[in-house]
Amino acid sequence: MTARILVVDDILANVKLLQAKLSAHYYNVLTATNGPDALEIAAREQPDLILLDIMMPGMDGFEVCERLKADPVVRDIPVVMVTALDQPRDRLQGLAAGADDFLTKPPNDLALFARVRSLVRVKLMIDELRLRNETFRELGVEAEPITQLEGPIGRLVIVEPRESRAKAIRATLQRHFDAECEIAQTHEAAMAAASIEAGPAPEVFVIAAQMGQQSGLTLCSELRARPDTRDSAQIVVTEMDDYATVATTLDLGANDYLMRPVDENELVARVRAQLLRRRYTAQLRAEVDAGIRMAVTDPLTGLYNRRYADQHMRRTLQQSAVGRAPAAALLFDLDKFKSVNDQYGHAAGDEVLIEFARRIQPLLRNVDLTARYGGEEFLAFLPETDDAEAVDAAERLRRAVEATPFALSDGRKIPVTVSIGVATGRKTPAQDASSAVFDLLARADEALYASKDEGRNRTTLAPPRPEPETSCVA
Repeated sequence: MTARILVVDDILANVKLLQAKLSAHYYNVLTATNGPDALEIAAREQPDLILLDIMMPGMDGFEVCERLKADPVVRDIPVVMVTALDQPRDRLQGLAAGADDFLTKPPNDLALFARVRSLVRVKLMIDELRLRNETFRELGVEAEPITQLEGPIGRLVIVEPRESRAKAIRATLQRHFDAECEIAQTHEAAMAAASIEAGPAPEVFVIAAQMGQQSGLTLCSELRARPDTRDSAQIVVTEMDDYATVATTLDLGANDYLMRPVDENELVARVRAQLLRRRYTAQLRAEVDAGIRMAVTDPLTGLYNRRYADQHMRRTLQQSAVGRAPAAALLFDLDKFKSVNDQYGHAAGDEVLIEFARRIQPLLRNVDLTARYGGEEFLAFLPETDDAEAVDAAERLRRAVEATPFALSDGRKIPVTVSIGVATGRKTPAQDASSAVFDLLARADEALYASKDEGRNRTTLAPPRPEPETSCVA
């Protein structure tokens, strides 16, 4: 995995040393020797990671980090402080400034490169989500970073075989977070706590690396592989200076680590940082999902739009000729809808369209697709449906529309009827799917016009297309 890394240190020898180590692992290295230059290069070059010294003249590393995290252009770039400072209060100040990790000089190479790989993976994932999110900015969908923990915190699970250690960690977390803190002393208990039956997926696991017969690292891997816990944060607790375990832990997908003896304030700071990152990532995913939904649905009725419906029908009809099964298209057109807009107003017309969509959906199967196809025209696509079943479904929908007048928000009621055209087709090879969809809709449209010509408020079934003739060679 390659990446662009900015090294910031006022001592040129330190810069050259890190540059040589990183370049040997095929990373592209940028350098800066002071805070202002680091900020300017970060904004211009958008590196994937910043390795930042603290003790620099003028603007120290803490201030540089705070400015980076306050700037929306560079706030998602991970920052690792690499410094001669080694006191707990220094680590806490760095974490409070927004740093993702704090390594003491000279950094252990195993820990350094494992952390680089881990944070670059996170950065690439967030970049991908933000890139997708930018597509939907014009729709008003954009996530902002979460800097404060708001709302209830989900479950926190402490996986620690020694009861005294587990209780100490739980007591610390309960003092600082309004959350349900659970203890699991075995691998089996941890997996049980992660199960769907136990409740929503935990937000954070604090996992002891040494678990007796079964390593905590095995648990990390299993939790990351499960769909319901793959997004849960993992903080692994290792023995002091056990950098080999730290490297393996981060490469397996753990988010962070602590070394014993566990500093209470550092534990809280790292759990808080993981909660914030997890929520920001979840928000980005949710905004992307919302944008996708907006791109494929009709904003007025909530039904799928024409673009999605066409693609869905093509995909459904793509199948080999062997065992072809029928599918039906039902085209609906609200009768004399223009007069509704003219007599009651366009707002009333919108209410009628919304109510029509609401009324027909419960009468169709989960596998059926409903879409607003344009104006007052709607589509229902029914897989595995023959002529008789399609007409029955159309008549059921037509009667449901006709049976009860549509009530407007101002109390007025409007009688509404619908004309329906029905056509059935068969699944077809992929290369013919687009033409098959076009043909199916064209025949349904012809049947719809026949319903209107014959007096409206009725269903017409299009005649089947004749099967292509086949010739036999004697």
